[in-house]
Amino acid sequence: MELFQNIIVILIFLVALGFVITKFFWTPSFLKKKKDSGCGSGSCGC
Repeated sequence: MELFQNIIVILIFLVALGFVITKFFWTPSFLKKKKDSGCGSGSCGC
């Protein structure tokens, strides 16, 4: 049971560390927001 708890704690830590790295230091290409070219000038939302 203790081994299972250690594995869960390590997995949660790695997920949190990955979140912090992608949030503040490095954004992979598949997480970058795509820029919409839009249909006209300005951000009319059409």
